[in-house]
Amino acid sequence: MAANIYNHAKNLPVGGLVPVEGELERARRLAARYRYEYVDLKNYQIEHELFRQIPADLMFRYNFIPLKTVGSSLAVAVADPSELLQIDELALLLNRHLIVKVATASQISDILKKSEQSQRVLEDATEGFTLDLVKETENGEESISIEKLTADSEVSPIIRLVDTTIFTALERRASDIHIETRESEVIVKYRIDGVLHQAMAPIAKEHHTTIISRIKVMSELDISERRVPQDGRFRVRFKGRSIDFRVSIMPSIHGEDAVLRVLDKESMSEKFKALSLDVVGFSENDLKKFRRYIREPYGMVLVTGPTGSGKTTTLYAGIMEIKSDEDKIITIEDPVEYQLKGVTQIPVNEKKGLTFARGLRSILRHDPDKIMVGEIRDNETAQIAIQSALTGHLVFTTVHANNVVDVIGRFINMGVEPYNFVSALNCILAQRLVRVICENCKRPVRYPNEVLEQSGLDSQEWGSLTFYEGAGCLDCSGTGFRGRTAIHELLDLSDRIRQLILDKRPSSEIKSAAREEGMTFLRESALEKARSGITTLKEINKVTFIE
Repeated sequence: MAANIYNHAKNLPVGGLVPVEGELERARRLAARYRYEYVDLKNYQIEHELFRQIPADLMFRYNFIPLKTVGSSLAVAVADPSELLQIDELALLLNRHLIVKVATASQISDILKKSEQSQRVLEDATEGFTLDLVKETENGEESISIEKLTADSEVSPIIRLVDTTIFTALERRASDIHIETRESEVIVKYRIDGVLHQAMAPIAKEHHTTIISRIKVMSELDISERRVPQDGRFRVRFKGRSIDFRVSIMPSIHGEDAVLRVLDKESMSEKFKALSLDVVGFSENDLKKFRRYIREPYGMVLVTGPTGSGKTTTLYAGIMEIKSDEDKIITIEDPVEYQLKGVTQIPVNEKKGLTFARGLRSILRHDPDKIMVGEIRDNETAQIAIQSALTGHLVFTTVHANNVVDVIGRFINMGVEPYNFVSALNCILAQRLVRVICENCKRPVRYPNEVLEQSGLDSQEWGSLTFYEGAGCLDCSGTGFRGRTAIHELLDLSDRIRQLILDKRPSSEIKSAAREEGMTFLRESALEKARSGITTLKEINKVTFIE
């Protein structure tokens, strides 16, 4: 379900959220009632200079957009013109006469989300903020200032813009920076909590080549090559710590696009010191079961889910709980994203011939007690991992599949003997990540029956339940979410389930048996998170299938 189908105007009654069409009618009705002009902000030419003159927190607090200056007066768009005291208070604070116009709350919210960040980026760029690039040399690391890279004064404003974009991404906890080239402009987006947000106002297309060249120089890529993809990396020094960036440049029909993946190892290492399964998001019942499986003397603990669903973090949390000086734990990963103290970690290097399979063979000669294999991709790795689990090692690993039952078919399609696979398995865990509602702007909402039915919920059972949503504030940059948590389904390999797999029974039959044995599925885990007020109904509909 699209994230903006239902608005979150702060003055709406709790008795139900109004669809976008209803919101539009309400805005027009309010404008007519109070004799103000209704404006459609999508087609309105806003004076962007006003966003630099008026503090962002004031715009969020009073929920308005400055539109344009008319003589000594200021035209503003508000969602609710009935708030006369607020409008008078705002006029006093701005010391301007206000020309009030009415717009929909969702349009105001969308503009506020983008404007605050673009304002900060442009301000920082004009202050001449620069990042120190860190290059590895024979004598260790050397910080390279921007002036060493280029002395061209015409390029420096763009360099500052790129540096500030990186700076703001780090401040906003972004995991990726996307630079997308369009027909007449360049768009910069941040991925925060798994969702893309536009970082600033579009940049003129004429600056595109300079921006991409700046990123290529930082990543030591070929500036002259624009027809084939290029991958690189660079490191910057920020607030006293080193942060790595993985860079991918891809040619598109309008020019080159770039994606910068942020790997803040030092910051994550601090978090990982306190990482445990308690903070991953397990339900109490599944947590007890999973803790039992990771403490087994041997066997395979398998975690599945799409890319970016937190599989590795869950395995790290499990390893952190069970590691001790008595056991040798070795991991092989592609790449080693975060370093764990007291654990031997090996990075895959396929160019040099170090694959998962070859590395795993070497690991077994190092007398490990517990092994973590970053991902099983092929038959050879699967066979060695299963053999390791059968010969007295505890093996943690991940595989890409949609749910716990699909994993079984995936391994059988790899050519793995079902009997060996089933014998080796301790459990299969599937997981996804959902965004957590911002605590600062969290508020109760009630959904109409038709919304509940579209979500596959019984209106009789769920109709009286209060859900929660984030209205959007400065803490969460207007998104209503801050941080993510995991939802899980855990398949217990009981004798009955093992026999069904060996008999090659349909997945529907295995699911029914698992349900009878008390397994909680992903959708049920997600609904429990929504019921508890941790996340929203729209968020879980985006992440899990509606049954």
